[in-house]
Amino acid sequence: MTARGLKRKQILAGAIGNTLEWYDFAIYGFLAPIIGKVFFPSEDHLASLLAAYGALAVGYASRPIGSVIFGHIGDRFGRKPALMLSVGIMGSATLAIGVLPGHAEFGVAASVLLIVLRSVQGLSVAGEYASSATLLVEQAPTERRGVVASWVVVGCNLGFLMGSAVAALVSNVIGDEAMLAWGWRLPFLIGAAIAVYALLLRRNMSESPVMESTATKPRMPILEVLKDHWRTIAHIICLILPTGVTYFLVFVYAVSYLTDQMHYSTAKALNITTLALVVLVAVTPVVGLVADRYGRRPVMFFVSIASLCLTWPLWFALHQPSLAWILFAQLSFAVINGVGWAMTVPNMVELLPSRVRCSGAGISYNICLGFFGGTTPWFATYLIARTSDDYAPVYYVMAIAVIALLATLKMPEMKGKPLGL
Repeated sequence: MTARGLKRKQILAGAIGNTLEWYDFAIYGFLAPIIGKVFFPSEDHLASLLAAYGALAVGYASRPIGSVIFGHIGDRFGRKPALMLSVGIMGSATLAIGVLPGHAEFGVAASVLLIVLRSVQGLSVAGEYASSATLLVEQAPTERRGVVASWVVVGCNLGFLMGSAVAALVSNVIGDEAMLAWGWRLPFLIGAAIAVYALLLRRNMSESPVMESTATKPRMPILEVLKDHWRTIAHIICLILPTGVTYFLVFVYAVSYLTDQMHYSTAKALNITTLALVVLVAVTPVVGLVADRYGRRPVMFFVSIASLCLTWPLWFALHQPSLAWILFAQLSFAVINGVGWAMTVPNMVELLPSRVRCSGAGISYNICLGFFGGTTPWFATYLIARTSDDYAPVYYVMAIAVIALLATLKMPEMKGKPLGL
C-alpha cells in the first residue's frame, strides 16, 4: 500500500470509528423523552424528563475519569490500544442498554443499571475522541493539519447524524406508540452490531510515529499534565466551551423542546435535527481548509462573536410557530457550531506537547463536555422551569461566549508551526 493510501486508510479508520462510537453514545440523547417514560416513569412529565437527562449527564460526568484512564493508555502504551479498547467497551454497553428491561419489568434496578451503563459509555467515549484526534493529527502534514483534524469531527457528527436519522426512521415507520413500547431498543441494537465492525476496522490501524520516536514515556501522564500544563488545559476548555454547550442545547435539548412545547411529533422533531446535522457535517471540512489557509485565530473569533451576538435572535426564531423560522434557526446554529467543532481538535492537539498529548487533550475536552456540555439539556430544562423564562439558557450561552472571546485573544497561532514534542 502506498503512503497516500495508508494515510487515507488511517483517516477512514479514525473517522468511521468515531462515527460508530458516537452513534452509540448519541442515540440516548435523541431518545431521552421516551427513555424517561420507560426507565423513570412519573405522573409529572417534567420530573421524568429531568431524570432521563440526569442519566444523560451522568454519562458525560464520567468522561473526565475515562479521559484519565484512556489518556494514560494512549500516552504510555500507544494511541492504537486506547482506540481498540474504547470501541469494545462502547459496543458492549450499548448492547446491554438495548436488551435492558424497563422499570415496569425490573423496577428501580432497571433505572440504576441504566445509569451504570451510561457511565460505562461515558468512560469509553472519553478515550475515543482525544486518542483518534491525537493519532491522526500527529500523522498529518503540517500544512494540512486543520483539514485532517476536521475529519475527526466529521466522523463524530456523522455518528450523531446517524443516531438522529435512525431514531427518526424507526419512529416514522412504527409510530410513537410502538416506539415507546419496544422500538426505542432497535437503534441501540444496531449500534452494538456496527461497533463490532469498528473494532475490526481499527485492528489494521498503524501507531503514531510520535510513540516510536519518544525515548521515555511518562509514568503518570495525568499527573505530569496537571502539574506542568494546567494553564493550557484551562485555556483549551475556555476555547471550546461555546461549541460544547450550544451543541447540546440545540441538537439534544431542542428535540424535547419541539415535542413538549411546540407539539411537534417525535419524528418531525428528529427530522429537523437531522437536517441541521447534515449542514453541520458539510461545514466542518470546509472550515478545516480555511483554518489551514488563514489561521486558527480568525476562525475562533468568528465562533465566539457569533455565539455572543446571534444566540438570542436565533433562539427567538426557534420559538416561532412557523416551521420555516425553526428551520432557519436550527440551520444557522448548525453553521456556527460546525465552525466551532472544526477547531476543537486543533485547539486540543496543537497546544499540547506529545508526551502528555492524549491525557491533556482528553481531560480538557471531557471536562468541557462532561461538566458543561452534557449537563446543558438538564440545566436548560431546570432553568426554564425555575425562572419561567424560555430565554434563560441563552444568557448562559452568551456568558460562555465572552469567556471564549477572552481566551481567543490569548490563543497562539499554530498555523504552519510544528507540533511540540
